[in-house]
Amino acid sequence: MADSLETAQLSDDELLRYARQILLDGWDIDAQIRLKSSRVVMIGAGGLGCPASETLVRAGLGHVHLIDDDEIEASNLQRQTLFLPEDIGKPKAIAAAQMLEKTNPLITAHGTVARLNEDNAYELLDISTGKPDLLLDCTDNFATRDVINRISVRYQIPLLSASAIAMQGQLALYEPQLNTGCYHCVFGSVVSDTESDERTCANSGVLASTTAIMGNLQANAALQYLGLTKNPLTNKLLIWDGSQMQQRLMGYRQDAECPVCSSH
Repeated sequence: MADSLETAQLSDDELLRYARQILLDGWDIDAQIRLKSSRVVMIGAGGLGCPASETLVRAGLGHVHLIDDDEIEASNLQRQTLFLPEDIGKPKAIAAAQMLEKTNPLITAHGTVARLNEDNAYELLDISTGKPDLLLDCTDNFATRDVINRISVRYQIPLLSASAIAMQGQLALYEPQLNTGCYHCVFGSVVSDTESDERTCANSGVLASTTAIMGNLQANAALQYLGLTKNPLTNKLLIWDGSQMQQRLMGYRQDAECPVCSSH
């Protein structure tokens, strides 16, 4: 992103579209240009990926790449806000990317129908042309999150991981390049729990507002990280409880024995 910042400018259309944002105290044209120059890879284009990506592109994120191997089903329409009834049967990643570019023609979005893993990560994340500025984990199970975390640590890419189930959600922004801990440091014992791994929205249920709130909290953290180069969740796990309308922060630190990040 550093090289592109030197030549990036905002067009008249961008200045008009993002005017209310640029007026914010602490958010100026430089922040908007940093956001425009950022490339984000989002894994999962469902309940979390839809609101997170929509807010980010409306705010002016320059490029978003969505990776998802699933197709749109009728039961998705309750919370996956980028899709309409006529989209049922289409690949989520492709349909979401198309809707995002309609939402904001000033950004670039594209979708890949695939399941990210450690073997295909280099190709799917397009590492050969430069690492993404941020990975957004918008998936719905522990096993997949663990794989994404390993990829984040391996390639030293910041990871913004969100989860949502029932009326609860969690959010953390890990920076492996700073050796401050990773997803496995926080959830290692849970990742290996088969019963917990099977809890997903599909079999446990989720309120529509839970994914909308957590997706937008994820977008809020991403905007600060990309536009202001600030991690609002440094060594903190945000825990949101919709049934009680409560939110709290829990501190964590790197596990010296973590099998994923302690040797990096």
